[in-house]
Amino acid sequence: MSPASDVVRHKIRSTLSREKEYDGVVVGSGPNGLAAAIVLARAGRSVLVLEAEERIGGGLRSEALTLPGFVHDVCSAVHPMALASPFLRTLPLGEHGLEWIYPRYPLAHPFDDGSVAILDRSIEKTGELLGQDGAAYQRLVRPVVEKWALLEDFILGPIGFPKHPLAAGLFGLHALQPTTRLANYHFKSAAARALFAGVAAHSVMPLESWGTSAIGLVLAALAHGRGWPIAKGGSQRIADAMASYLRSLGGEIVTRVRVRSAKELPRSKVVLCDVSPRGLMEIAGGRLRGGYLRALEKFVYGPGVFKVDWALRGPIPWKARECAEAGTVHLGGTMEEIARSERECWRNEISERPFVLLAQSSIFDPSRAPAGCHTAWGYCHVPSGSDVDMTEQIEAQVERFAPGFRESILARSTKSPAQMEQGNANLVGGNISGGANSLRQLFLRPTSRFYATPVKGLFLCSASTPPGGGVHGMCGYHAATGALREIR
Repeated sequence: MSPASDVVRHKIRSTLSREKEYDGVVVGSGPNGLAAAIVLARAGRSVLVLEAEERIGGGLRSEALTLPGFVHDVCSAVHPMALASPFLRTLPLGEHGLEWIYPRYPLAHPFDDGSVAILDRSIEKTGELLGQDGAAYQRLVRPVVEKWALLEDFILGPIGFPKHPLAAGLFGLHALQPTTRLANYHFKSAAARALFAGVAAHSVMPLESWGTSAIGLVLAALAHGRGWPIAKGGSQRIADAMASYLRSLGGEIVTRVRVRSAKELPRSKVVLCDVSPRGLMEIAGGRLRGGYLRALEKFVYGPGVFKVDWALRGPIPWKARECAEAGTVHLGGTMEEIARSERECWRNEISERPFVLLAQSSIFDPSRAPAGCHTAWGYCHVPSGSDVDMTEQIEAQVERFAPGFRESILARSTKSPAQMEQGNANLVGGNISGGANSLRQLFLRPTSRFYATPVKGLFLCSASTPPGGGVHGMCGYHAATGALREIR
């Protein structure tokens, strides 16, 4: 055993103050790791969560990145998938301090002429605002909204024969389409095409790719069915509430323990890893072989992100006033412009007009900033591991739709893909979705085994398993449900 392994073992033992064998050990405290631990604890099993960083949460951390008194979400800020999750909905997180806030509009998409496309909570109102494309939008999205109860197991689980094949089949007819094809076929106006393209661009894939419409349809439907909420006080509150509930069930959490080998872990019947496939290979330490190992080595992570957090002296001065009432604002102009930006990052090119996803949580949650001030963050997709500073390009896109924005900046914090990965090892190359959402990896993620590995008792439970990225905890739920079958 290496000296480093001895140090990690000593830290675990000294922190817990006793030798102990657990039913399960979870490596990583992102939403999936915490979800996996809760599943085990609710089944009456003893469970220990080990987190490499000082604070739990993974992509749910919130920190003072700029100035004192300004609370910034380090990664995830807006959480439609949390409300969509059939597992998270069963947790009493409100009793453990979590409070949701719903912006008036889930999404605004401004244009150069000062007009704006709005994704309203009401699908009827959205249809009205889209004018000539209102009926087409409702025909496309309403079935997903109305059939969500039948679709959620299919959408938020590993691929298998759906419980409701007719509903799943009708969803698949549109979901499997490339975004550009679906939007061009259904919508006449540039505004409707751009609105849908921006939502689909959360896939972090070229919009000409098959399957990208799935994410656009799901996120649009959730805006109407459940909303795109933010957590009062910051995304950290979601992780803190999950951790509080886990501890109430007897679960234990230890931070600042970076696990590099399964040999460093306490004795347990199962180990669940909320890590990337790369991290799983390191922890398994040579026990993964053959086709499974080759599949992990070939796993595609996709583009990274460059992110800017701002402390602002006032609200962003949008040309379109509706933007000030939206929790999320998409900055990218037309569908063609968005598609070009998303295509360029896959070609290892830097976009001069990148598609920017912006969240302005303090507008709706005054606890995020001192009185009269505000916070916002924006990011764009860039080639994996890119070291190009995109601050100027991102701020230019904001200024394009909000003249005078730069004058409101008190301070900024930037994170390159490498810095994103440094703060969270799961963000390989700065990728925030657990791996590329290619058509193959939407279904086989990272392999046809999904959560199980060839090593008995070792499971993968991160966003690199189905259903992929997003704060829903379903990867952890499914992995832990399978792991329980190995605990005697």
